[in-house]
Amino acid sequence: MDICVFGSASDSIDKKYIEAGELLGESLGKRGHNLVFGGGSAGLMGAVARGVRKGKGKIIGVIPKFFEEKGYESIDYTCDKLIRTQTMAERKATMSGACDGYIVTPGGIGTFEEFFEVLTLKQLGVHKKPIVIFDVDGYFDDINRAFLCAMEKSFVRENCAKLYKTFNKVEEVIDYLENYSAEKEEWSLLK
Repeated sequence: MDICVFGSASDSIDKKYIEAGELLGESLGKRGHNLVFGGGSAGLMGAVARGVRKGKGKIIGVIPKFFEEKGYESIDYTCDKLIRTQTMAERKATMSGACDGYIVTPGGIGTFEEFFEVLTLKQLGVHKKPIVIFDVDGYFDDINRAFLCAMEKSFVRENCAKLYKTFNKVEEVIDYLENYSAEKEEWSLLK
C-alpha cells in the first residue's frame, strides 16, 4: 500500500515523537508499504521517511515550490520521487490521489488541517480510504474528546466515529490499514 503520513515538520519536539515516527516508518517499509508525505526532512515527516528508507520502502515527497524557494521547510531530496506543486491545496490533492490510506501522527496546525480535510472528505463520500491516528503519548486525547463531545451534543452523528481509528502501537496502526475494508461501512449513515 502507498500510505500518506501527516505529521510535524519541527525538530524542536520531544525525541520520543521522533523515535516513534522512525519506528512507524521502518515497520511500514518492512511490511512492504511505501510512503507518500509532505517531503520534509525534519520532525515527524523526516523521521517517518528515514524509517521507511531503513525498512526498504519507497518514498514519494510532495512539496509546494514556494516552500523550496522561501526555505519554509527543510526538504528531503533523497525521496525516490519528489513532486513540486504550485499550492498547498495542490500538494494535499496530489498526496491524497497517490495514497491508499492515511496515518496522522502528532503535529501542529498543518497536521490538524490535513486530518480534518481527509476526515470531512470521507464523511462526504469523496473517498473511502482508511484514516488512522498514531497517538504517541496521548497527543490526540483532547481531539478525540472534542470529537466525542461533538457527537454527544449532536453536532456530529455517532456513526461518524467509524470514520477513523486511534491506536498507540505501531503494529495496531499497520494492522488496521492492512485489514480495512470500505465495503463493510454503511456510508449513507455517515452524512
